[in-house]
Amino acid sequence: MILKTEVIPIGQITKPHGISGEMSFSFTTDIFDREEVPYFIFELEGILVPFFLTEYRFKSNTTALLKLEGVENDEQARNFAGLTVYLPKSYLEKVEDTEIELDYFAGFSLVDSEKGLLGVISEVDQTTDNVLFVIPIKDDELLIPAGEEYIEEIDHDKKIIYVKLPEGLLDL
Repeated sequence: MILKTEVIPIGQITKPHGISGEMSFSFTTDIFDREEVPYFIFELEGILVPFFLTEYRFKSNTTALLKLEGVENDEQARNFAGLTVYLPKSYLEKVEDTEIELDYFAGFSLVDSEKGLLGVISEVDQTTDNVLFVIPIKDDELLIPAGEEYIEEIDHDKKIIYVKLPEGLLDL
């Protein structure tokens, strides 16, 4: 059984393409092209299930068309529309942190070099130009910019992001 803690999201199936089971896939990393990735993992009815990749071709830098073993027509492909595409975490060391979907960081602890532990990220707000880590505190929430310039280190095993925030940011 594959656990959610053992996988990382790398993209999403957007829609079927044609009638032979091919699907359009938007991705944040092309690790599946740089490494020999035999399968993608999808969450179906709460269970993570691997599907072997039979072929793919790129449409752009962030979109590809893919075909999975056992998916033979557009009706079957339609069942995958909107599903997140996962890979085992073993590929994580080969993926740049900038290529990881930001929602992956929900559940990580955020530690500032000056203030220490700020809390646990409950969600990543991507609705504004500046992406924010949301940390619930009492009856409010702390919004921390998720800019690369603030992140010093990410420990994926311990689920900790180490940041150095600008002086005064936490006083706002």
